[in-house]
Amino acid sequence: MTTPTDALDRVLHLATLVQADLARFEREEGLSTSRVHLLWVLGASGPSTQQSLATALDVTPRNVTGLVDGLVGSGHVTREPHPGDRRATLVTLTDLGTRTVDGLATSHADLADRLFGDVPAERLATFGEVLDETTQRFAQLMEEA
Repeated sequence: MTTPTDALDRVLHLATLVQADLARFEREEGLSTSRVHLLWVLGASGPSTQQSLATALDVTPRNVTGLVDGLVGSGHVTREPHPGDRRATLVTLTDLGTRTVDGLATSHADLADRLFGDVPAERLATFGEVLDETTQRFAQLMEEA
């Protein structure tokens, strides 16, 4: 029988494994998790203003400026004039940025398949429901704290 403490211990172990994998990725790719998240959002949304990126990432505009500066420096994105607002700029993926996002998507899908591809659909659905409930409950506990 699994107790609530056993379940939490397993979640914490999983979190440790995920963090170790992210750290490995950061070392290999030279990109922080925050920069990867910004690239992922750009890959999904297309060229975006820094303000819209700040909203999507739930960070301050100043934080986005630093992330974009780093990604411009590494050649993953460019800043281009906004066609409809001369005060704004658009952050746009470069060819390197697009290749990076494509590689991330492929890697993401591969890991999902390796982790869950052979899990029966009914069990995977139940797992997803429990994860959703746990995430919502944890978020609520954090807000209350």
